[in-house]
Amino acid sequence: MKSMSAEDSRTASRYAMIRQVLRDAIVNGAAAHGLVLLEAPLAELFGTSRVPVRKALDLLHEEGLISRFDGRGYLVNPEGIAVEPLRLILSRTQFGLDSSEELVDTRPLGERIFEEIGVALSTCIAFGHFRLDEQSAAEHYGVSRAVVREALMRLRDRGLVEKEPYSQWLAGPLTAREVTEDYELRACLEPEALRQTAPGLSRETLEAMLARVIAAQNNPDSTLTDIEHIEEDLHHHCLAGLQNRKIATLIRQGQSPMIISRIFYNVLGIGADEAMLAEHRLILELLLHGAFDAAALNLKEHLHRARQRMLQRLKVLSVLPEQELPSYLTKLS
Repeated sequence: MKSMSAEDSRTASRYAMIRQVLRDAIVNGAAAHGLVLLEAPLAELFGTSRVPVRKALDLLHEEGLISRFDGRGYLVNPEGIAVEPLRLILSRTQFGLDSSEELVDTRPLGERIFEEIGVALSTCIAFGHFRLDEQSAAEHYGVSRAVVREALMRLRDRGLVEKEPYSQWLAGPLTAREVTEDYELRACLEPEALRQTAPGLSRETLEAMLARVIAAQNNPDSTLTDIEHIEEDLHHHCLAGLQNRKIATLIRQGQSPMIISRIFYNVLGIGADEAMLAEHRLILELLLHGAFDAAALNLKEHLHRARQRMLQRLKVLSVLPEQELPSYLTKLS
């Protein structure tokens, strides 16, 4: 299997990147036979929590490249034969990597946990109503409860989770009514916000946004990162200069569309919608020509059309099998 480029590694999910690096090291013979692979040292090496490391190791085990043994962790054992455990300090050297290769996620721990819990919540809420346990989440990620609580507070601001009076965190369900209300709210607020912020957008910024849309139109294999970047461009970055913070908060809380798109991509492999890209392109071209009122009107129309597309996608999700969820989430209904 061909090694991932640096760009591919950054856009792939963490566990996929970790799996690819370890797989290459095993297949190429850089990782010694019998090398003991442990979650905690690997998590430290890759600058992540144990969760993506655990998933990467599970996949390598299913592929037959590593094996269980009478001890903690796995053994590098692509031939599936009896081999003696080789316990070494896990470092770049053990996997044939040089110091210039970008492996470590340098973001603060809280930022990484915020993202990982957000992904888990985004996956679950389309399938029901869930309770999240702080302590279980802290144990799951190997972090303090305070780190988890901070992440949950931020996710609450984005409308992904809510806090009950008795200290329970609840998420979901994501319903057709919620999707409709999200879009109705955004259709009222975003066009006017764009009228206010459009004069402050630089030509260079808009041209870069338009280039991303055109690239996606020309590439049917756009990644989830590409799609979310395009959505963020129009619905977040173009509106970032809004002075009314209350309106900005309400717009930011309309998360359901991207949640549905993310599940569609992860579960069904369905990427950018052609109609969505065409609508984004028209709005950005109007902004580049200084036609701010026309751009705002087209943004309103885009949101009405997007609502119908998302409701159709939500119907599809209702018949899909539920996804595997972390242990800190309990389904209520």
